[in-house]
This record gives sequence, structure tokens and C-alpha cells, in this order.
Amino acid sequence: MTSIDLNADLGEGFGRWRLTDDERLLSVVTSANVACGFHAGDAATMRRVCELAAERGVRIGAHVSYRDLAGFGRRAMDVPSAELAAEVAYQIGALEVFARAAGARVAYVKPHGALYNRVVRDQEQARAVVDGVVLADATLPLLAMPGSRLLELAGKAGLPVVSEAFADRAYTDEGTLVPRREEGSVVTDAASVVARSVELARYGEVDALSGRRVEVRARSLCLHGDTPGAVDLARRVRAALETSGVKVEAFA
Repeated sequence: MTSIDLNADLGEGFGRWRLTDDERLLSVVTSANVACGFHAGDAATMRRVCELAAERGVRIGAHVSYRDLAGFGRRAMDVPSAELAAEVAYQIGALEVFARAAGARVAYVKPHGALYNRVVRDQEQARAVVDGVVLADATLPLLAMPGSRLLELAGKAGLPVVSEAFADRAYTDEGTLVPRREEGSVVTDAASVVARSVELARYGEVDALSGRRVEVRARSLCLHGDTPGAVDLARRVRAALETSGVKVEAFA
């Protein structure tokens, strides 16, 4: 049976502000990318999400980012390699404290925002992320875009690698994500997101923004938790996957 993991970006609040409906999304997804304080999240939020995830058997992932609270981690930054590696390890370590306190552990690592897109092609920054993961725990899987420099270097370093796809993001003809600054970069029609989810899980293909069919082979499917109606959409996606014969289960 074909299987797929459903992951979502969670814990994206700060202080009194909460951007994602963590509790309800954790009843749908199988993996939680938890913000580690650099693009969003704080100690109390990290602890709360780890406790909720552990209660529900959802895998906890470190959603590491550039240090950019003001820009939500979506601004391009040039960080020296040694500094970036240390900051990646720091974020993983911080989340691990709360995961272990909840009776779980950090099960994987996924870059966020500008860092995620940068390490698709930037070898130096990708190597720094790999170095940071190895420094924290050389057994942790890295979740990232198929064909990226990050997954290539992670594999060479002996890290487990897991590729992911996005049902609610538009793709280029090369199989990369259309930048958010461009029109049509986010798929907002719920029916389209549901249909694309099934196509990606069952066939490893999706229509690019140009209309061209592109291959996107992935073991995990990302659902953005900060989009309007995220919980209902996540439920529809999971139901459609299971109805089509796809088993929804965590990869870690």
C-alpha cells in the first residue's frame, strides 16, 4: 500500500500571539514541525506543542530557521557557515529538552522559509545545516525538497533523508517552489489542494504553474498551518488520501 506522512508547521506563535491551531491540527497530522524560537515560537509554546504532540503520538520535528523573528524567517540572510551550523544545533537542542520532558524526542529536522529555499541550491548554506544537525544528533533524518543540495549533502554525511511535497504551493517546471513573492505561488482553492495531495501521494506528480506535469516524489506532504481554514483543509486532505487507498503514517 502507498503511504504518506502529513506534516504541518506548528508552534508558530510568540507570547500571547498564536498563528496556528496546534491542538486541532495535531489530531490530523502525523508529524509536527515545531518552531524553535528563531522565526516563531518561544519556550512555553514549544513545551505546550511537544506535550500535545506526545499525547497524540505525533512525531516532533525541529523547524529550524534563520534568526529572523521580525520577518518570520522568510527574509534572505547571509549567515557565516560556522554560525549557522551552531544556530541549527542550538534550535534542535532547545526543542529536544521539551520533547524529552513530554516523554518523546526530536525525530527529524526541517528547515523553514528562506533557509529552506536557500539550501535547495546553495551548497555552503546546505553544508552548514548538515553540520548543525550532525553536531546535535547524527541520527536525525532531514526533511527537505527532493533534488535539493541539502538532501544530497545530508546523504553523503550519513544522515537519513526524507523528501517532501507541498499540495498548497505552486511548482516551477524544474520541480522547485514558485517564490511567494510571485503571483499564483500559493494554491488557495481547497478542492485543488485536496486533489493535488492525492496526485502527489499516489503518482508522485503535480501540475506546475505553467500547466506542465512535473515529477515530485515525496514521502511526506506538508500542510501549512497558518492558512485560513487550515484545520478543515487538513481533515479533507487526510480523508481523501485514505479514501484513495493511501495509508497516512509518520516516516520517523
